Amino acid sequence: MDQQYNQNVNQQQQQHHQGNSSGAGTASEQRDIQQRQDQADQARQRSGERQGPVQTTGHDYPGTPLPAQHLAKPGLEAQMALQPEFMAPDYRGSGKLDGMAAIITGGDSGIGRAVAVLYAREGADVAIVYLDEDQDAIDTKRYVEAEGRSCLLIRGDVRDAQFCRDVAQQVHDRYGRLDILVNNAAFQEHADSIADLTEERFDMTMKTNVYGYFHMARAVVPFLKKGGSIINTGSVVGLKGSSQLIDYSTTKGAIHAFTMSLASSLLDQGIRVNAVAPGPVWTPLNPADQSPDKITEFGSQSDMRRPAQPQELSPAYVFLAAPCCASYISGIVLPVTGSVGS
Repeated sequence: MDQQYNQNVNQQQQQHHQGNSSGAGTASEQRDIQQRQDQADQARQRSGERQGPVQTTGHDYPGTPLPAQHLAKPGLEAQMALQPEFMAPDYRGSGKLDGMAAIITGGDSGIGRAVAVLYAREGADVAIVYLDEDQDAIDTKRYVEAEGRSCLLIRGDVRDAQFCRDVAQQVHDRYGRLDILVNNAAFQEHADSIADLTEERFDMTMKTNVYGYFHMARAVVPFLKKGGSIINTGSVVGLKGSSQLIDYSTTKGAIHAFTMSLASSLLDQGIRVNAVAPGPVWTPLNPADQSPDKITEFGSQSDMRRPAQPQELSPAYVFLAAPCCASYISGIVLPVTGSVGS
């Protein structure tokens, strides 16, 4: 019995020794992996290597640092030191919006201008609604007409409900139909603290970004037929919030909810309502908001490490407007943010 007991103890000790030996080997391997990674990290820090902007096509888009510039509101694209890219030269039209008529608010520059160009390339006549940026509006009209379509310029303030009703009537009278509304006009001004947000300032943001969308949607619905659509410009900050854009983020969150609610309301009429939620986009809105030193790093916090150019957004607006592409889609908020998973 004692002999058997001693054999069992010896076996257990041998197994324990083997287990310790195997564990020590694994720990040594883990330390080797750690050491190699530490060396790689230190070498990268010493080199001071800065990762450049992510490029996903054969065309290289500009990254940071961007030109230091501050524009007077509402901001002229013609005055931007680095001109936004909006012509989408690789995009080929195929008649997706042939014969339609569209209204684009804030269509004089930025995303609105890029959308106007592609809508015209797809066969739609376009009405551009803008505040007072006459030079940008005239330039956009020229680009639209170069695509072979008509462009109507309408100057005014979307905070005014009667103006919005006049826009809808004027466009319908001009083209004999009204098929698409792109709500895109916006006001944005940063604030480091909620204490900086006066009621007057909050009203300006809310009435431009939310009331303006509401007024325009209400104005066009009587003219829209089955197959018509409304596309609202939301924002990544409406999805995630922003400490320096409290009022603007609030309006964009409201726009997302407005989109889904209006989509449900109009669905039985065959009218679709969707939104695009852009991330950072190089448009006059941003150098008219941020200081010259901050605008140089605009977009660098996205996973792409750069802002989008307007022509990277405009195809999404074509997709959502075209019945041949999105006839089964309504009430979505499509994120085009430059970051993975959002």
